[in-house]
This record gives sequence, C-alpha cells and structure tokens, in this order.
Amino acid sequence: MTEYPTSQEGPKPVASGAGTDEAGHGKAPIAAAEAVRTHAPGPGAAAEQGGAAAAASDTRAARSAVGPGPGSGLPRPRKAAAGPGEGPGSARPRDAEAALNASGPGGARGAARPVDGPQGGDAEPARTAQGLPGQGAPRPEAGEPARTAQDAARPEAGRPAEGAGPEGRSAAQDAPGTTAAYPAAGEPARREGDRLRFVGAATRRIARGIDLDEIVLGLCRATVPTFSDAILVYLRDPLPVGDERPLGPVVLRLRRTDRLRPIDDFTDGNGTLGAGTDLAGAARTTGELDFSQLPLVGPQGDLPAAELCEILPGGALAEVLRGVRPVFGSAAGAKEALAELLGSEHPLPRGNRAVLAPLRGRRRVIGAAVFLRTPERPAFEQNDLLVAAQLATHTALGIDKAVLYGREAYIADELQRTMLPDSLPQPTGVRLASRYLPAAETARVGGDWYDAIPLPGSRVALVVGDVMGHSMTSAAIMGQLRTTAQTLAQLDLPPAEVLHHLDEQAQRLGSDRMATCLYAVYDPVAHRITIANAGHPPPVLLHLGGRAEVLRVPPGAPIGVGGVDFEAVELDAPAGATLLLYTDGLVESRLRDVWTGIEQLRERLATTAQLTGLDHPPPLEALCDDVLDMLGPGDRDDDIALLAARFDGIAPSDVAYWFLDPEETAPGRARRFARRALARWGLEELEDSLELLVSEVVTNAVRYAERPVTLRLLRTDVLRCEVGDDSPQLPRQRRARDTDEGGRGLFLVNRMARRWGATRLSSGKVVWFELALPGTPEPR
Repeated sequence: MTEYPTSQEGPKPVASGAGTDEAGHGKAPIAAAEAVRTHAPGPGAAAEQGGAAAAASDTRAARSAVGPGPGSGLPRPRKAAAGPGEGPGSARPRDAEAALNASGPGGARGAARPVDGPQGGDAEPARTAQGLPGQGAPRPEAGEPARTAQDAARPEAGRPAEGAGPEGRSAAQDAPGTTAAYPAAGEPARREGDRLRFVGAATRRIARGIDLDEIVLGLCRATVPTFSDAILVYLRDPLPVGDERPLGPVVLRLRRTDRLRPIDDFTDGNGTLGAGTDLAGAARTTGELDFSQLPLVGPQGDLPAAELCEILPGGALAEVLRGVRPVFGSAAGAKEALAELLGSEHPLPRGNRAVLAPLRGRRRVIGAAVFLRTPERPAFEQNDLLVAAQLATHTALGIDKAVLYGREAYIADELQRTMLPDSLPQPTGVRLASRYLPAAETARVGGDWYDAIPLPGSRVALVVGDVMGHSMTSAAIMGQLRTTAQTLAQLDLPPAEVLHHLDEQAQRLGSDRMATCLYAVYDPVAHRITIANAGHPPPVLLHLGGRAEVLRVPPGAPIGVGGVDFEAVELDAPAGATLLLYTDGLVESRLRDVWTGIEQLRERLATTAQLTGLDHPPPLEALCDDVLDMLGPGDRDDDIALLAARFDGIAPSDVAYWFLDPEETAPGRARRFARRALARWGLEELEDSLELLVSEVVTNAVRYAERPVTLRLLRTDVLRCEVGDDSPQLPRQRRARDTDEGGRGLFLVNRMARRWGATRLSSGKVVWFELALPGTPEPR
C-alpha cells in the first residue's frame, strides 16, 4: 500500500486549470487526482509538471477568447495593451480575470476587491460615474457586490495568489492530500451567493428608512447601478392608509427617479444636448427608447416619463398590477402596461431591459417600480425577476409602515394641539406668553399642559400641570384634568379647593392616574396672587429690578394620591414683575437634579434681566426663548410646558367701588356714582350709555338679591362695569313681546356694550359689560 508523504517532505502535485469551461462543457479533473496518487519525486516529475502547465495555459487562453457568459451581466471586456514580456500567444492574467469574473446579481461582476463600508461585506457599491461597466475604474465597478471575508480569502480567478508556484498554485493547493481548487466549478453557487448578499444589503438599506422619502431613496440607491442603470418609482396619489378605499380613480404619481450617468456625458457644458445626441431621430426610427442615448431631464435628473398616470379599469397596467409579480418589459401585456405608465408619447426600452415590478403593501397595490438597463449591459435574466420581487416587497411594506407612522404622528400632533390652548387670553392687567416642547420626535404627545382662565373681577387663573408618561393615555388624562380645572375655575373656587376636586377626579379616572399641578389666581386690582401646589416645581418670580427668587410655596402631594389636604399661600405681585410657571422637563434631566436646574433657571432669569436693563422688564416672548436656550445637548428628557405672566396690575386711581342696598333707590344711586367716576376720569362722553346700562343691570340685581349689591368700575384699555349679587341664577337674554313691560334690559346691554357676560360665583354671580373708550377703534 502506498504511503503518502507529508506536506513538508512530499512532492507538489500539479493542479489542473480545467473544471467547467465558460461555455458549460464539462472536463474531468484528472490532473489533480493523478497528482495525489504520485509517489516520491522521480525523474519524470518535472516533465509531467511542464505538460500540465502547458495544458493549463492553453485552457486559460481559451477561456479568455470565450469571454463572459450569456448571463454574466457584463459587456465584453476591452482589450488591454500588451505589457512587457507578453506576446500574442501568451495567456494574460488580466484577460483571464475579466473572462472568469462573471457573477453577481443581475449580471454584476464577481470577485471584486473588498469594499470598506459601515457594514463590511454588505456595504453597497459607490455611486460614481466612473463605475460604469467596462470602464476599468480602479475602484469596484458599477454592479459589483461587495466581497465578504470568504471571497477575499479566495484568489481571483485567473490570477496567481500570493505565494503561488509557477503554475499559479498556492501553498495550500500544492500540499499533498488536498484537492486542487477549480474556480469555474463553483461559479453558479458563488453567483447565487452574491445575489443573496446583494438582496440582503439592499433590503437592509430600504428597511433603514422610517419615512416615505427615505424608503424610496433607499430603493433607488440600493439598485442603481448595482442592479439596474435607472429606476422610476410610482406611488398612488394619495396613498391609502389602513383599510381606506379610494373613492375616485386610482392615480399613480412619479415619486422619484434615479440613474447613474451624469448629465455632463451628454451635454456641451451649458446644460444643452450635444450635437451628436439625436433622441428624436432614434425614437422615430425605432419607436423605442435607447437609454444609452438618454440624458438627464429636470433639475433633479428625472427621466422623461409621465408625472401622473391614471389606471384604467381592465387596462394592461391594471392587469399587470393585479398580478403582483414582476414582469419583463417585453412580456405579453407588459409593453402596453409600460406605455400606459410612462406615457404613450415616450418611447420604450427594447428587449428584456425593463422590469415592471408592482409594489404591493399589506392590503393592496400602492405603486410600481420600473428597473431599466442600458444596451451596454446584458439584459435582465429570469433570476432577476426574483430579485426585483424581493426589492418591491420590502419597499412596499416599508412604505405601508411609513404611511401608518405618518398618520399616527399626525393624530398625535392634532391630539396634543387640541389639548393645549390655541391662543392665550388677554385679560386686564396681565400679559401672557407660553411655550410647549415635546420630549422628542418619536414621542410627540405628553402629559404637560398649561392654561390661563379669565375670572370675574378682572382676575385670571394660571395653571400648569404634568401627567406622568408620554403616551396617548397621558395626553387623554391631561385633557380631562384640564377640562375639569377650567370648570372648577369658572365656579370661582379657591385654589386649594380646585386642587382638592382635581385630586378626586384623578382617583375616579384610575388608581394609577397621578399628576402634579400648580394653580394660581392673580388679582390685578389688589396686586396679590394666591398659589396652591400639588407636588409641582415652585414658580420663579422675576422682579423689575432684576432680582429673581424662587417662591416659597408648600409642595403638597401629587394629584391622584388621595386623602391629602392642599394649602394655599397669598403673596405680593408687584407691577412689572414676571411670574414663570414651568414643568419639571425644563429643570430636571439625567445630567442634573431638579433643584440644581431650578437654581440655574433663577440665575438665567437674573442674567437676562440685567442684560435687558434694570429699569424695564425684558420682553415676554424673548424671555421664553432665552429660558429654553439654557437647555443643552442631552438636557431634555421630558416634554416642557412654560407659562410666563407679566403683572401690569390696575392702579387704585382707575378703580371705583360701591355697595348698594337691595332697595328701589339703588339704581338711581348707581347712576350718580357712575357719573362722578366718569367726570373724574374725563370720560363724560360715555355718561348716557353707562347710566342706561348700569340702571338696567342694577335693577335686575336688586330684584333677586337679599344682601348688598356691589358695583365696580375699572378703567383700563376699556371701561368695565361689574355688578355682583348673592343670587346664583344667571340672567338669560330673551326676546320680549310687544305687550311685555319688561325683559328688554339685557337686550339693550347686548346692543350697546362692546362685550358682556355673567359668571357664577361661590357666593352668587357677577354680571359685567365693557364699553370702548373714546378714540379707540371698535373690535371687529
């Protein structure tokens, strides 16, 4: 029995270069088998090796002459100039490499050099004009899939590996007991592997997008130039969402086009077609479009195709889309479908150089993609339809995902917008400004809210709150609590009582419904503010001189805990001061605790006031923007609600106040008091109107009141009259009949006053009206 030598001391067997040739003819690999059975080296070893080398050289030369196979996806390689030492009969390694590197998806070249990218072996080929097939760029050519680590370890076909022997054998191949490698034998399997790697890299590129434009762009960049030379993507307009069914005709709109060849290849440098480009003549003679002569059209390089396409029921395009599977442009019915899609005035590509792939989402077809190849490149193969189907499926599902995400984002934005006030009121004696920032683009809804509610007596309620969480549930709970706070405020309940009822409402909504809230009532006449807190960060007051202080407010327990009493404090609110209410997202983050953030906020307000000037307060809108600028990168983990109130107040000289006993002489006394106040303010022009309206309102109050009636006149930008009594019944305007003796008082008030209204209080009600001052324009 023959004993085989080891690799250190045995002979080097000759590896035959023959396996399966490019034409598909099988050749038995007997040279390697015979080499394995060789005994120790003898005198005939050199001659045998020389004969095998000559046979291998002849085989490589024959392969070089055959060129790429019919399904390689490459044009025939150009002849390279003979290098030094190469004769006409020599087998050049470069020609052999060009002949054997015929693999990859859709006819792309295989055995490319490794491409460095963010995903290693799955990196996409660079998009460059020099990457066209057949131009011999030093970088990976257009259509080359990136090589994996296994491909990089395998030597390129027809080129000796590093450390190879005279016949191109590597050290591993020369070792006894091993079988020689035959590049052509595993060519179909390698091409399938390259195809799968391309599909994997392309689908990952498509799946990275989260919105519609990113997904369509991912499809275009993944396929051009690796799979096709140009692509057109049509989508339904408008795109259906969920189970929506179109009411009108189905229309496809050209969403994006992409192609490799730059416009400079076809223009004279001024953006006009060169003299040698005759597209009209080519279209007239052949009736088909030659994409090798096609320049870019439009500012974004769009291909000449119809912008809109209406799908005709029963038409060729409708049948192709209903079939879902990609088809060649030359297939039965596909040519008519392409003409319907691209437009009858545009010529069509010849042969299997176009693939029409329907884009079907989860429930219906939402568009179509057209892949195109130039005549410089082999036409599409049958396996390319499978690749197109994979790309179309992933793209359609991604578009469905993007449309659903866009609808959810729209609903979230609308929900958050409707939960917050559209605009702030402009009550007397105070100016307001607000800001709201969501936590992030992916969390657009939250539980933070703010509100400003006008109250009787020219007062205003300032509210800011924060419900735990950033979900739709948090936003819904926030909306319910905000509505409850508005209802309680209209009852003119004290701040502590409002928080108590909010706590009960939160417990009724659920056991885990918790929120923080701060409720404050500002009285511009008394220049006082009453604040009650339920576990919320304390407000900051910026004085006119530039001093900022954190108000000492009892913290209280959050809303929803239950069984906790809330305490209110009354503080001075001097004219010119600014009160800042905010949520914890402004002062608390992963980088700082809440008290550190509050101190930074106080210092920021003081610095802003000093920069503006100590004799006047900073503008409210600019102050809100400056406060938000204190947030640095990574400082915002929560949504932010901000409400700023500038206290202007009402001077005591602009206020007149009287008590009237509920008797018949009260209306007359009220008219006299009103005339005196108007004379003191120099508003005698309003005497007749004011006396008539005061007489009507006071008469109604005296009729139902049991305690003294209050009369107050306020002079601000308008003249405001307020009449209060202890009757909880609100007056209602009604149309009096001709025979009625009364019922016309509120009708007169409605016709003559600028505005009027009635508000129920805990101790009765207040009826008020406003008259425009002389010289001021009437509101529209």
